[in-house]
Amino acid sequence: MNVCVIGERFLIPGATVTRAPRTRGFTLIEMLVVLVIVGLLAGLIGPRLFGKVDSSRVQTAETQIKMVKGALDTFRLDVGRYPTEAEGLAVLARQPEDERARNRWRGPYLDGDIPLDPWGSPYQYGIPGANDQPVALYSLGADGKLGGEGNDADIGLLPRAR
Repeated sequence: MNVCVIGERFLIPGATVTRAPRTRGFTLIEMLVVLVIVGLLAGLIGPRLFGKVDSSRVQTAETQIKMVKGALDTFRLDVGRYPTEAEGLAVLARQPEDERARNRWRGPYLDGDIPLDPWGSPYQYGIPGANDQPVALYSLGADGKLGGEGNDADIGLLPRAR
């Protein structure tokens, strides 16, 4: 009589004892091969995914600029002028100091606070804008500096060159 022994609990006197086959784990070489394959896949796919993240930030900035520009236009229709540079974009969320403008103000013109750009910086606002635009409303891009190319380029209604 053969008995498969998993532990020492099932020993039957006079029986031939056979051990259960041992289950093997992964060898070091197998684990290294898997790690190399995962590393190669990450190296091929990772840059493409990060490129999509950067382009989605640019699209988000463009969308937010259009939204804030719409709020600026509504402010202009109510008050009769765009916010001054001193008032900035904050006047879209709270009443202006100027009493004449305060009486015509019908805000807030945005739901919630003034958004930050996708890189965590405030949007830049000024008067006048480039190309006969009445205002400049833009993000400084990924580098946070005026000018640049690619992801570092400024996005939106840019200021007039000085």
